[in-house]
Amino acid sequence: MNIRNTAVIALVAALAVAPLAFTVAAPASPLAAQAPVNNDGLRGIVAPGAKLEKVASGFKFTEGALYERKTNSVLFSDQPTSTINRYDVATGKVSVFRAESITPNGNTFDAANRLITCEHRTRRVSRTDADGRVVTLAYLYDGKRLNSPNDVVVKGDGTIYFTDPPYGLPNMSEGKEQPVNGVYRILPTGEVTFLVADLAMPNGLAFSPDEKILYVADTDRQNIRAYDVQPNGTLANGREFASLKNPGKGGAPDGLKVDAAGNVFSTGAGGVWVIAPTGKILGIIETPETAANCAFGDKDGKTLYITASTGLYRIGLAGAGILPGKK
Repeated sequence: MNIRNTAVIALVAALAVAPLAFTVAAPASPLAAQAPVNNDGLRGIVAPGAKLEKVASGFKFTEGALYERKTNSVLFSDQPTSTINRYDVATGKVSVFRAESITPNGNTFDAANRLITCEHRTRRVSRTDADGRVVTLAYLYDGKRLNSPNDVVVKGDGTIYFTDPPYGLPNMSEGKEQPVNGVYRILPTGEVTFLVADLAMPNGLAFSPDEKILYVADTDRQNIRAYDVQPNGTLANGREFASLKNPGKGGAPDGLKVDAAGNVFSTGAGGVWVIAPTGKILGIIETPETAANCAFGDKDGKTLYITASTGLYRIGLAGAGILPGKK
């Protein structure tokens, strides 16, 4: 997430003790004016006749959407209120899953379906175990504190990859100890290793279906970079995969996911961009608020959930996305 907007940063402190208040949007209330643009490019991506729906609202800045199979629900962060919320797909109700002073951002599941979270305020990557115990997975590299872990993805072998821009630091600089804004990994042994530093502001990240490519959003440069994943898990051959510049529209490349066909779904200026594996822009699913992250959901993986400013949205897809965690 890009939280350079000073108003958002101020909310983190001002709302730390404020009571939580959110509402559930009326289900099946499509925003007819927000149909996907470039319908020809998105044909075969968005389900025929699908419209964007706002399913919950009243938050401050939503992030880190993640579908949980066992509860048929969507977890998502509300950064300024420092909570992780749960949207129940069946009932449409929203409840608080975790409320601590951590300023949560990106979320995913590991192979044991344990929640992995990037925390801005604590400057760490954490794991929530089945019994509710929260374990620190990474907060230092080379003896120095991380900047503010932002987004996270887990490879099939259990290795955790995460980005570390300074968005969670006051003025994006106070207390900064790492000399770069990098991409890191946490090995199954617990060792934290540095991977690359050729991005200005690394943000969302996701693997291709075969895990041979890692895509990483660079918010400042408004593009997505692609890296070849080497047999030992390191990254090589970094290059621009797609430019997401959209003058006059709010937002920038942020959270991203990849579907089973290899298409990249990235939040950005104007909504959620859909990019073919070749790098061709297929179109933008427009959102009325600035989109920060997205996740595939529902049991068939054919719904895209989008966290956008004060709300949680969804739209039906023609094809299935990749759901993290164990089936």
